[in-house]
Amino acid sequence: MPQTSSSKIIHKPFHAFILALFFIIGGCVTVKAQNQAINLQAEHLDAPLGVDNNHPRLTWQMDDSSQGAKQTAYQLLVNTDSVLLAKGQAQTWNSGKIKADISLVNYNGKALQPFTKYYWRVKLWNKAGLKMQDSRISSFETGMMKGTNWKGSWISDGGSIDTRPAPYFRNEFRTTKKIKSARAYIAVGGLYELSINGKKVGNHRLDPMFTRFDRRILYVTYDVTNQLQQGKNAICVLLGNGWYNMQSLAVWDFDKAPWRNRPAFCMDLRITYEDGTFEVISTDDSWKTHSSPIVMNSIYTGEHYDSRLDMPGWNKAGYNDKDWSGTRLRAAPAQNIVSQLMYPIRNVDEIPALSIKKFSDSTYVFDLGRNIAGVTKVKLRGDSGTVVRIKHGERLYPNGHVDLSNIDVYYRPKDDSDPFQTDIVILNGKGEVEFMPKFNYKGFQYVEITSSKPISLTKNDVTGYFMHSDVPVAGSINSSNPLINKLWWATNNSYLSNLMGYPTDCPQREKNGWTGDGHFAVETGLFNFDGITVYEKWLADHRDEQQPNGVLPDIIPTGGWGYGHANGTDWTSTIAIIPWNLYLFYGDGKPLADNYNNIKSYVNYVDRISPKGLTVFGRGDWVPVKSTSSLEYTSSIYFYVDAEILAKTAKLFNHKEDYEHYTALAAKIKKAINDKYFNPKTAIYGKGVQTELSMALQWGIVPDEFKKQVAQNLADRVAADNMHLDVGVLGTKAILNALSDNGQAETAYKLAAQDTYPSWGWWIKNGATTLYENWKIDAHRDISLNHMMFGEIGAWFFKGLGGIHPDEAHPGFKNILLKPNFVKELDFFEATHNSPYGKIVSSWKRRGKKIIYEVVVPANSSATLTFPQQTIEVYLNGKKINSISNYQVAAGSYQFTVFQ
Repeated sequence: MPQTSSSKIIHKPFHAFILALFFIIGGCVTVKAQNQAINLQAEHLDAPLGVDNNHPRLTWQMDDSSQGAKQTAYQLLVNTDSVLLAKGQAQTWNSGKIKADISLVNYNGKALQPFTKYYWRVKLWNKAGLKMQDSRISSFETGMMKGTNWKGSWISDGGSIDTRPAPYFRNEFRTTKKIKSARAYIAVGGLYELSINGKKVGNHRLDPMFTRFDRRILYVTYDVTNQLQQGKNAICVLLGNGWYNMQSLAVWDFDKAPWRNRPAFCMDLRITYEDGTFEVISTDDSWKTHSSPIVMNSIYTGEHYDSRLDMPGWNKAGYNDKDWSGTRLRAAPAQNIVSQLMYPIRNVDEIPALSIKKFSDSTYVFDLGRNIAGVTKVKLRGDSGTVVRIKHGERLYPNGHVDLSNIDVYYRPKDDSDPFQTDIVILNGKGEVEFMPKFNYKGFQYVEITSSKPISLTKNDVTGYFMHSDVPVAGSINSSNPLINKLWWATNNSYLSNLMGYPTDCPQREKNGWTGDGHFAVETGLFNFDGITVYEKWLADHRDEQQPNGVLPDIIPTGGWGYGHANGTDWTSTIAIIPWNLYLFYGDGKPLADNYNNIKSYVNYVDRISPKGLTVFGRGDWVPVKSTSSLEYTSSIYFYVDAEILAKTAKLFNHKEDYEHYTALAAKIKKAINDKYFNPKTAIYGKGVQTELSMALQWGIVPDEFKKQVAQNLADRVAADNMHLDVGVLGTKAILNALSDNGQAETAYKLAAQDTYPSWGWWIKNGATTLYENWKIDAHRDISLNHMMFGEIGAWFFKGLGGIHPDEAHPGFKNILLKPNFVKELDFFEATHNSPYGKIVSSWKRRGKKIIYEVVVPANSSATLTFPQQTIEVYLNGKKINSISNYQVAAGSYQFTVFQ
C-alpha cells in the first residue's frame, strides 16, 4: 500500500475502521512484524560454510517482549531449495510440531550431502498455544564431510625448513560457462593468503588456526563466486611459516616440533555452473612457484620484506611466469583434516598513532595510546636499499626509546638476523612503500622506527590494528565508579589480545596456550563474548595432545614442551572446567560429550598417582603478592573440582556406574582435604591466608555449617591485609566470588575498587589499558603488560555486582539466578548479557534510601531472584513481595523497589 502525503486519514473513524480491517484480512500495511524466532544459527555461527557435522546444532531465540513470553512448541523445516521452503515445503527435514520449550536442536533429517547449501526456518507457538510468524530463512552449507572428497594434492616449493623466503604459488584456468556459485576449500600446513584475480579472498588473518599439525589440520571454506570471471582466471597462494615451521628459537622448543616442515597446502576450487554441471580446479604439480618479497617470516618475532623484489601482477591472470619453478608433491601433514568452524582472527580495530617523537632523521617513536595485540601498517619513503626496522614494545626506557626487556627474556636467537618483535622493510626507491605483516602479530603500545638512511615520517604514517578472534560482544557493564569501568575495559582488552584461535597467556613474550590462564579467564570470556567456537576448537587441541595415560601438557598446542611434573590439576583442569562452563553458559552438552572420555582419563590418572585423595600434581598459586599456599592443598582442590564435574557429567549422560564411582571419589578427596587442612575449631584452612580460605569457599570444599564463619575469617584476613589482595592466580580466581557469594560483598567490592598496590586498580591508576602479569609494576620477572591470568574480575562484575549466574539445573540461562549486591560505594550498576535466549539485564541505582532494581528476563526463560541478606523489604509494582530469597519470575521486564 503506497504511503499517503496526508496524515489526516488516520484521524477519521471510518478510515481507521477500514485500515484496521485491512490489517485483519492480511493487507500489506504493517506497523511491527509479528513475533517470531530470530537469530538462527547453525553450529553457533550465522549461515556457516563448510559444516562437516552430520547432525549440526540449530539454535534460535524467541522474539516476544510480552510478560511471561514462553515457547510451547517448535517446528523445524529444512530444504535445499529456498523457494520451496518459503512455500512451506521441507523435503530434507520436517520435524513436525514438537511440544517443547528448547531452542537447541540437532538436525535429524535426511543424510546431509557434501558441498550442499541447506535452507532452514523455525515455526514457534507462544504461551497461548498460538502459532507465531515464521522465522526468516537461514542456511548452512556443508563442506567436504569426509576426507575422500578432496581432489587436490598437497604441494610445496621444495624448500627446506631453513629456507627463509615465503613462497608464491599460482595457477591459471579458463571458464566458458555461466557460473552459479564457487567455493574454495583450502588446507594448509603453515599460514596463507589466498587471492583470485589479484584480490585477496576474505578478511581473515593468520588462517588456518594453530593445531597439532601432525594430528589435525583445519581447512577453510570461502564463497568466491564474485571473484571469478568469464574467461581466464588466476588463483594464487602465499604461504607463511606460522607455528608449522618455527625458525625462531625460544625455550618452548617449537623449532623441534615433530610436525615441523616447509609449509605446504592443498586446495579445491569447486565451481558450479548454471547448467547444473560442476568443475574442480585443484592443486597438483602443474602449479608454479617462486620466492616472494617476504624474505623472512616468524609468527614469534616478525616479518622481513624486501620491496625491491616485488612482482606486480603476480596474482593476476596473464602474468608471465615462465621463470617460475614447478611445485613438488607432498604427503599430507595429517590424515584428520577438518573444517575451521569458528570466528576467525581479523584486524578488528584500527588505531591511529596518538603521538610521534622524532629523535633524528633515522629514529622515531610512535605511541598508540593503548596496549594491543596485532600489527602496524607503515608508510615509508626513501632511497633504494634503505633498511627500516620497526620495533614493537610495551614499555619505554627513561630516554624514550622502546624497551623490550620485559618480553624478550625467553627468546634465544642464534644471531642478530631475526630481532624480537621487529619487522624489517627494505625500500625500493620508487615511491611510497606500504607494509603490514601478513604472518605475524605482536603485543605492543609503542613502535620505534629506525632506518639505515634518513627518512621522513609523520604521525599518519603508522597505524595500529588490534587483531584477535573476532568473537561477537555478549556482555557489558557500567557503574558510577570510573575505575570499575576502566578496569572492565582493560580486562576485555587483555582477553581479546589473548584470543588467537586459542586462549594465550600473552601476545608478545610467549603466545602460548597456557592451560591455567585459559580456565582462569573462561567465565570472563563467556560473560563478555560469544566464544564457544574458539573454546570447542581448543578442546579438540586438548584431545590431540592428551597422552594415552591421561596426562595433558601445560601449553596446548605444544611441540613437546610441558609434559613435566608441574602440569597438574591447577592448570590442566581445562579439560573439565571449560566444557562444564560451556554447558552452563550455552546449555549445550556437546563439549561435555566430546570430552567425556578425556576428562575420565585425566581424573583416573590423577587418582592413580594420588591414591589417598591428596595430590601435589600442580604448579601452585603462581605469582603471589607475598603469602604462599600449600601445593598439595591447592592441587587437591582442583582434583576435587575435576572429579565433581565428571560425576555430574556422568549423571547428565546416564552413565550410572561412573556417576556413583566419581561421586564417591569427589567425596573422598573433599574429606581428605578437610581432614588435613581444615580446623573446625577456628574455621581456618591451612595457614589462613587469602588463597587458602577463598579457594575452599569458591570450589565447595567448606561444609555448609562452616561457610559463614570461613567467609567471615576471609573478610577479617583481607581487613588485616589492609583491604588489599594477597593472592596469586589461584586465589585471584576465587577470592571475589568467595566473598560476595557468602555475605561479604562489601569487602569484595573494596578489593575490586582498590587503587593502591597491590590491586587491579593500581595498574589502571598507573596508566594500564590491559591487565598485567605481576602485581608489582617494577618486578624483575613475570612482567608482561598484557596477561589474562588475573582476569576473573571481569566475570565477577557480572556475578558479584550484577548478580547474574547460570543455573546448573537449567543451563544456558534457561533459568537465571539473579543475586545482586547493592554495595554501598556504588550509586548505580548495570550488567547485561546476551544469553542463548536473549538479553539479560540486571540494573540497580540508589534513589534516596531505596534502591531501584530493574530486571529484564528474555523470552522463553525465567529467573530466580535472591536479594542481599540485609534487605528489609522489596516491592514490585507497589506490592510487597513475599520472599527476598528464591523469588521466581517469568520472562519480561520488572522494576523492584528495595529497602535495606
